[in-house]
Amino acid sequence: QGQLVESGGGLVQPGGSLRLSCATSGFSLDYYAITWFRQAPGKEREGVACISTSKDITYYGDSVKGRFTISRDNAKNTVDLQMNSLKPEDTGVYYCAAGEDSYVPYVSVWYQAAVYVSWGQGTQVTVSS
Repeated sequence: QGQLVESGGGLVQPGGSLRLSCATSGFSLDYYAITWFRQAPGKEREGVACISTSKDITYYGDSVKGRFTISRDNAKNTVDLQMNSLKPEDTGVYYCAAGEDSYVPYVSVWYQAAVYVSWGQGTQVTVSS
């Protein structure tokens, strides 16, 4: 089973930016889609952004469209999440997850946490003044 390790979280003021990185090992990005989720205290885990290399597809949650960008570097086996114009409601623990590329990257599937086979440990993002 592969591993995922998130980094880049921290404290940022509203309107600021952060870049998260998900380092993957044991996964080929040709066969696995990678998705960023987040979870705020007392709330369900929410799909933020998904990328499928083989299908050249990205998906974004409605609350982050136009502000967040997901990208991958196959040579480094990393998937990054660039977060701009951050809001207090973006606060939470951010996780990256891997799911089979033949099944996950579809509009009605990608945001469902249950379909992912491996998860990172999470990185905290706090947006506050």
